[in-house]
Order: sequence, then C-alpha cells, then structure tokens
Amino acid sequence: MRRAVARVLGTAPEELEDDRDLFELGLDSLALMSLVGTWRRGGSAVTFQDLTSSPTLRDWTALLARARGEEEAVPAPSAPPRPAETEADTGPFPLATMQHAYWIGRQDGQPLGGVAAHFYVELDGHDVDPARLDTALRALVRRHGMLRAVFDEDGRQRFGAEGTPLTVRDLRESDPDDAEAELRLLRERNTHARPDVTAGDVFRAALCLLPDGRTRLQIDLDMMAGDALSLRVLLSDLRRFYESPDDPPRELGLDYRRYLAEHATLRRAERERHAAWWRERLPDLPRAPRLPTTVDPLTPVSADDGVLTHSRRLHHWLGPDDKAALVGAARRHGLTPAAALATAFAEVIAAWSDSRRFLLNLPLFDREPFVPDVAALVGDFSSSVLLDADMSASLPFAAQARGLQTRLQEGISHGAYGGVEVLRDLARAEGAPVLAPVVYTSAIGLGEIFEQDVQKSFGRPSWIISQGPQVYLDAQVTELDGGLLLNWDVRDGVLEAGVPDAAFDAYRRLVTRLVTDPGTWSRPVDGLLAPDVLPRRAVAALPPAPVPDRALHTRFFHLAETEPDRTAVVRETGGTLTYAELADAARRIAALLRDHGVREGDTVAVTLPKGADQIPAVLGILAAGAAYAPVGVEQPAVRRARIHSVAGASVVLTDRDHAALCAGVSPVPVVLLEDG
Repeated sequence: MRRAVARVLGTAPEELEDDRDLFELGLDSLALMSLVGTWRRGGSAVTFQDLTSSPTLRDWTALLARARGEEEAVPAPSAPPRPAETEADTGPFPLATMQHAYWIGRQDGQPLGGVAAHFYVELDGHDVDPARLDTALRALVRRHGMLRAVFDEDGRQRFGAEGTPLTVRDLRESDPDDAEAELRLLRERNTHARPDVTAGDVFRAALCLLPDGRTRLQIDLDMMAGDALSLRVLLSDLRRFYESPDDPPRELGLDYRRYLAEHATLRRAERERHAAWWRERLPDLPRAPRLPTTVDPLTPVSADDGVLTHSRRLHHWLGPDDKAALVGAARRHGLTPAAALATAFAEVIAAWSDSRRFLLNLPLFDREPFVPDVAALVGDFSSSVLLDADMSASLPFAAQARGLQTRLQEGISHGAYGGVEVLRDLARAEGAPVLAPVVYTSAIGLGEIFEQDVQKSFGRPSWIISQGPQVYLDAQVTELDGGLLLNWDVRDGVLEAGVPDAAFDAYRRLVTRLVTDPGTWSRPVDGLLAPDVLPRRAVAALPPAPVPDRALHTRFFHLAETEPDRTAVVRETGGTLTYAELADAARRIAALLRDHGVREGDTVAVTLPKGADQIPAVLGILAAGAAYAPVGVEQPAVRRARIHSVAGASVVLTDRDHAALCAGVSPVPVVLLEDG
C-alpha cells in the first residue's frame, strides 16, 4: 500500500509519514480513484468514501486489514471469466451512458442540441511527412476499433471495416493571404462540424503543407468514440507509428466492447447501491445556475440555428511557477488544486447567478483498469457527478473550498450511478427535461494530453476546442507545458453579450490572487462583479410571477365560444382554421380518445410531423384531461420505445401515414386521427 501511494504522489515510500494527511501531500480524487480500483482488483471491498474519511497511511492500513478479515469470512466475487471471441463479438453492442447522452443531444430538436460532442485540435509543426503520416494513421485506426466505430439509427455501435483516410492539402504555392484565409475557413468549419457518425465518420486527420516546410496537423475526435484521455492515447500511438514504423506495438488483449461488458458486470451491485443513495437526495438537489441568458436553455436547437450551435474558447495559461505556487497554497490549506480551482469557478458562477446554490456538472474519467490493457484503449470511459455547489454562506475562500471538496468527494464516492442518470431521475420526477449545462472539468493529475514527444513530432497545439450538446459553458483545467491551461468553451448566443468575457476575466483575476496574495485564502471572495452588473443581478433575482389558477388551454376554448369566427391557425400549405373549427376538431379527438379508454390523468404519446395537425391533437388530449408526450417521427425506434416507457403512455395518437412507425414500438393501442 505504501509503495502504491508513493507512486501516485511521485515520492519515495520511506518519505511518507504514517499520520500525515495524504491530501496535503498532493493526493487528489483522480489518483484516489485509481488506488481504489487497484485494491478492488486485488479483492478488497474498500470504497472511495472509506479512504477519504481518514486519509492517512496508518488509518488506511487498519482499514484494509479490517476489510481483508471481513472478505476472508465472505469471499469476494471474482472478476467474470473472459469469454472466447465469437462471431457475435463483431456485431452491434450497446452505448455507454455518456455515449447515449451524446447520441441524443446531437440530434436536432433537443434542448441545446444539434451539436456534436467532439475535440478539435491543430498542431503547428515543421517537415511532417505526408506519406509516413498516412501509413501511421492507417496503423492507428487498425489498432483502435473505436476510431472506425459506426453508430446505427437505433443507437447502437459496432466496429467498422476502415476509417477515414488522411486528407492532405498542399498550400505551399498559395499566396500567403489566400493560404491564411483557407486555414481560417478550415478552422471554422472543423470547429463546428457535426460529422455523420452513422457512416463511421468519428475520427478525421488532415495535414496542411505550408511554405518554408511548415505544417498544420488537424485532428477531430468525436467524443462518442473517445474521451480526453483517449485523445492522449491516440496521439501517443500515432507518434510511435510515425517515428518507428517497423516496431509494431504489442497486440491489445481487450477492446472497448469487452471493456463495457465486463465493467457493467463488475459494477452492477455497486451501481444499485449508489442509485439508491442519489434517489434519496433528489428532493433536496438544487438546479442549474440561472445566468443572464438571451434564450431559454431548454429551447430545442437544430444544426440550422446558426450561432446557437457555435462555441468559442476563452483561455488563460498558468506557467510552471504559478502552478507550483497554487498547488503549494492549496495543500497548506488541506485542499487539492482541483478543488481550489473548482471553488474559484463556483464563486464566479455564484456572482452572476440568481442563486448562490446550484448544480454543477463535473465529468469524471472513470476508466477502471481491471486489466493493464485498459490504459491503452481508445473509447468513451467518461462519467459525471453532480456537485451541489452551495456558496450561500460568506466564508473565507479556504473554508468554502473545503466544504465544496467534501461534497465533491462524497459525490465521487457514489459515482457508479452517474450524473446523466441522476438528471434522468430528476426529469422523471418533474415531468420535464432537467439539464446541468454548466460544466467544470479537471484533468489535473492525468498528465499532459499533448506530450513533449508528440509536440516534437507534430508541433505545438495552436488551436484546441471542445464542443458538446446540452451545455453552454464548459470550463476545463488541463496540464500543458508544465503549467495549467484554464479554458472556457462558451456556446455563442446563449449568454448575454459581454457576460462570458466579464465572468472569465473575474475568474482569471481570482485565480491570480490565489497565486500571488496569500490573504485571499483567508477572506471571503468579493469584488467579482463590476458595479454596472449589480442592477441586472437584482432584476434576475426577482421572484417569478405567480402561476394562474387555470389550465393553459382554458382561454382557447373560451375564445372559441366568444369569438368563433376569429382565425386561429394559418396552415403552412395555405388555408386557415377558425377558433370554432379548431375547437370542434379538438373535441372530436377528445371523444375519440375517451372511446379508447383514455381517462383524466393519463398520458397520450403523440407521433405526428411538425405542423398545424399537431395543434388539434394536443388540444384534444388536454380537453380529455390527459397529458401529452411528443414523440418525433424522426426519432429512432429504440428512442420512441424509451419515451413511451418513461412517459407511461396509455395510447399512441398518430395519423395513417405514420402508423407503421408506431406499430410494435410499445404494447399500448395506436389511435388514428382519421378514425375520429
């Protein structure tokens, strides 16, 4: 145990004191998750929460010895035997939880949707050889099945036969201004691309040849195929294939498909316990921060909505000396650097929010190394945890951060049931979508994604951005060139003009004070907002208007009685409906539904194309006293069945043209509008 702890802390075992708080020595949550995984593979039932409660070597020794005695009395289940490879192994397999969230969110019509979850990077180098790079790229894609993954219309995945080849653009003879214009155009297009993952377009590489031997390597990785650590794996492998083409690596004994299957089996019981823990806390969880926005974050978005599907990056780099100063100060206050920076971020969000208590969405790198080859895989191993960021008390920064760190560690210790699943539970409880669109990601302790060897071969990163669906502010902290890179990826058009830049500047200034002014840690945070922002904060904090004591459709039927000839609907194809005509159609649909057993309080699934025909259908459902659950005709069958199941629909209302879509999707009756 001492050797394992010393290894993650980068120190000698004999230098570790038995009673020293390990978090003060630099242990962080990610390193602790790795230690827990190692000891659990050895048969221990020790948990993350057990170890965070008393983080000293002496207490851990006693804890593991006590756990060992209990395990000898009741032998722990061993890892499942790995089955022999069969022909079925090459077929489709289910999506992981985060993959499924990306799959749904990238579709048009979703809140903050219409966007691919992807990483896009550009490396500016010199004399990169296109032929050698193409050969290396083909070897890379052969090695990692997820780089040629294909996602079908039903939301499943399989390994395809081949990936996308290297694209080479020769701009060496171009006019310098024309070449720069072309590079800007490519950057804009690639940054906001939404490739067709159903065609296997999940990983793309292009090399631009520039004057004087300069090169620009452009790499785009869809997050459904690989997470941030996978990007580091593939860059490292690509460099090795490029520099040593005659030295092939050892063949991997595990692929992503088998990892998912074995991981699900190993974590099943733990996941059930953690689900129960989160569900007990659902009623008390806050919601996402309400920031100054120009659009409702729940507004459905499609790829055609222009600016709402674009992101831009704000960034600040802390050099090695500043990083060392921040890490040292955090440790002196019993904090991890990740918790300190997360608290700085939360303080800034609280300053611009209408409440000082809110949910933050924190991605986790949940790659469980039950065999050594897991570390060499490309795939989506990410999870997330929801953090109750309660900043309401006016506490010194260090005390505020310790409280946030404790809540974060508690959430991570129940992370087998992830944040995406908790949000789904909240949505079911509320009967409406619940998002956590403000994200904070810490990759401190995971090493540098752009390793020095990679930069020597392909160049320095000159452009880095990530984009994801159902998120409008994604903050990240990553290690780069011995320091820390602080990024905010902001969805354009969602936050009020000027807010992202002002808030990021406040974040940068607060982090700088934590580095340069020791007194910042012992004082409450203030001075984040400019004076002209306070009046807007006051308006945002006003209580919402009271909810009227009537249904939304009551006024419609009142108007149908008092102004029957007034135009209610103008059809897309021409023609109109009056209030009287629309009310008559709605009442006939209500009678049709009652004839099929629909009663007050039931739910009716509506599968109709967007347009005027939806209006009498919805009004008819409401007139019958039921609720409606819209199920788009463009949704895949698996998704439609899932919506029907979650909504508990008693019937499906559709028309004759779309009846075939509904047949067999769920066991409830299908009611045709034409029958009414």
